[in-house]
Amino acid sequence: MGTIAALAGGVGAARFLRGLVRAVPATDVVVVGNTGDDDVFHGLHVSPDLDTVTYTLAGAVGAMGWGLAGDTFRTLEAYERYGEATWFRLGDADLATHLYRTSRLREGATLTEVTAEITLAWGLKARLLPMSDDRVATVIDVAGAPNSGSGGGEPVPMAMQEWFVRERARPPVAGVRFEGAAEARPGPAVLDALREADAIILCPSNPVISIGPILALPGVRDALRARREQVVAISPIIRGATVKGPADRLMAAAGIEVSCAGVASIYADLCGTLLVDDSDADRVADVERHGVRAAVAPILMRDADDAEALARRALDLVS
Repeated sequence: MGTIAALAGGVGAARFLRGLVRAVPATDVVVVGNTGDDDVFHGLHVSPDLDTVTYTLAGAVGAMGWGLAGDTFRTLEAYERYGEATWFRLGDADLATHLYRTSRLREGATLTEVTAEITLAWGLKARLLPMSDDRVATVIDVAGAPNSGSGGGEPVPMAMQEWFVRERARPPVAGVRFEGAAEARPGPAVLDALREADAIILCPSNPVISIGPILALPGVRDALRARREQVVAISPIIRGATVKGPADRLMAAAGIEVSCAGVASIYADLCGTLLVDDSDADRVADVERHGVRAAVAPILMRDADDAEALARRALDLVS
């Protein structure tokens, strides 16, 4: 059906994309990946969502949905001897990716250029574009002291990985910000990909901190609004709960109903169709009250066959 553009976060998106590249030629797929989660660990630039998509499409991802399958952690275990924090787990083979990325960025390459080099090395045929070559940081404003587990006091800003990984998403959320987004520019091919694609898919990713940073970039939301009837989103919420990750806590903190209808409210201005799980068939009318057409299909992806079936269903809704 021509080119398909997909907006993607990490694990949920990667699992969907492995089905998409089975449903259509991988060379027809352009993925715009979230970089709001990017951070520096041990002096290395780490792009968690880009790497999760890369490793998954290469068939090399770890059993948890991130990192590399069969990786070891001897380097971090040795690093702990020097009193360094190693709560963000980077495997020994995974470190090579971050070493390469950091070296190339220091040489003056853009993140878009480096990502193309990394995906080429992993044999990907789909094109993976970072949402921006500029720094955009997702910041979680935590209510009260980050380790107290209770509200009160001034909000404390935390980097997304600190809140999600180190603190296990336990501190209550007062707000979410995308620092640098207003001044950043979308990656050099991002807007063209959205304008020219025959179909645009919002992957089943966290709508607040995975898709949200991409939409916060100047021009992206407008580009999707202009193509609204070609945009289909897949709800990451099933029966009022997340399949994976903290979307429920972040949506609730923003006053958004934790449901497929809540997802529809976030995407209403830019998405023509929302694909919801068949167990949420009774919420179709609630979705459509937001002006978004609802369609029903099994969304839970237990394997690549499920992911392919979901991708085909999503594409049918556009074509």
